[in-house]
Amino acid sequence: MTHFNLNEDQQDCLQELINVAMGQASDQLARYLDTFVYLKVPSIEQVSSSQISDTLKVEESAAAVVSQGFFGYEGIRGEALLVYQPKDSDRLADLLGYEPDELSVEEQIIDLSSILTTTFLNVFASQIDNQMSYSAPRFLSSAASNFSDHIEQHTFNWDLALKVKITYQVTDYSFNCDMILLIPESAIVNITQVIDRILEEF
Repeated sequence: MTHFNLNEDQQDCLQELINVAMGQASDQLARYLDTFVYLKVPSIEQVSSSQISDTLKVEESAAAVVSQGFFGYEGIRGEALLVYQPKDSDRLADLLGYEPDELSVEEQIIDLSSILTTTFLNVFASQIDNQMSYSAPRFLSSAASNFSDHIEQHTFNWDLALKVKITYQVTDYSFNCDMILLIPESAIVNITQVIDRILEEF
């Protein structure tokens, strides 16, 4: 297994791209949901595919994990995982403005996951003159299922990935969820090339 290493300037540039995307995504989400949305500073680390389940630290009590692939130009791609806890899934109808029993909890979770994923990644892509397309979101887990089994069932086709974890907080509804981006090594190499072009312009 090879390792990718970003130099300090590349790391700072990637962090800034993510921070700007978070800020704009937070504003767009706040307007859409008509409430304040707070995004914590993301954690960024390198993980191996064999350790993904452990590094995500998803408890088996998680109400849901929704997975959605994303694909851009120049080989930029990855997988977004949205992780919800039971106490938060009960607040989705109020958060999204649905009437009681209008949609199942699973449909509400998939709906919100698509909004969170595409809002952030579209803003991120626009900063690097790219454009994202998305696979259909997949509902991976419920209170009665084991997240590890789902990870094995939906095997990620890479040995090494960059993991970006962003926590969304909707303060008016005491709602939290984690968005975890897994970007394979080959895509990071391509992103690094884009970052180098950005740095050359300054």
